[in-house]
Amino acid sequence: MDNLTNILTIKNILSRHGFTFSKSLGQNFLINPSVCPRMAEFCGADKGVGVIEVGPGVGVLTHELCLRADKVVSIELDKRLLPVLDETLAEHDNIKVVSGDILKIDLKKLIEEEFEGMRVVVCANLPYYITSPVIMKLLEEKLPIDAITVMVQKEAAERICAKVGTRQSSAVTVAVNYYSEPQLLFHVSSGSFMPAPKVDSAVIRLDVSSQPRAKAKSEKTFFKVVKAAFAQRRKTVVNSIASGMGIEKSVISDILAQCGLSPTARAEQLTLDDFSKIADGIFERDD
Repeated sequence: MDNLTNILTIKNILSRHGFTFSKSLGQNFLINPSVCPRMAEFCGADKGVGVIEVGPGVGVLTHELCLRADKVVSIELDKRLLPVLDETLAEHDNIKVVSGDILKIDLKKLIEEEFEGMRVVVCANLPYYITSPVIMKLLEEKLPIDAITVMVQKEAAERICAKVGTRQSSAVTVAVNYYSEPQLLFHVSSGSFMPAPKVDSAVIRLDVSSQPRAKAKSEKTFFKVVKAAFAQRRKTVVNSIASGMGIEKSVISDILAQCGLSPTARAEQLTLDDFSKIADGIFERDD
């Protein structure tokens, strides 16, 4: 269906189906006609490619994905949108809409059943309130996907794509960089949505690595160290890791010294390799 970014068209469709926006689900539908074609191109939707979409809304991005990819599976939590999508995507025979919660769905099984023989990518306009949980689920489950292209709140995009070891970095920055190579693609103004949110957005792409980008001996210990270090980011990592992991400060100080790191270092100053070395020191001590 054409004109899915036209405000009157959207309002007519939604009115016909008795749909009202849900604040709790963070529903903001795109009305800027240039955004979705760009997202569909950047995400890698093409022949031989299957796309997982999260939260299709009225199907604006879905339509662009269906024009390019072999198959699109869109996961929608709000059951009220299912009849809307039946109407807006009626022209496409390569779309399957799954009713469910992305955070609860077995994505490995879904990929095996729906995308046999295809390369798989993820593309989505994510509700702000589930940005980090969705991204981390997609990465932590080590799914056979090439890339994740998502629109998120501008601040979140800048944090996720920050260089590890800089002031803007956070635990999420480190985690995303552990599993993938992130890049910020372009910004999207709040006026591009209906209703307009109070903040701007940005589209990012995470190219998923076949192997972790840090060589920690224990992934579990690595992420415990990262979480503890950033939990009290104003403190030195000696204090924050000791406090967060219940280890004597002197032990953490010794490990940092062995790694050639300053005892006054803070989490935002550490690289992926630094976190790996600290984690290895703790893991070997506990082993």
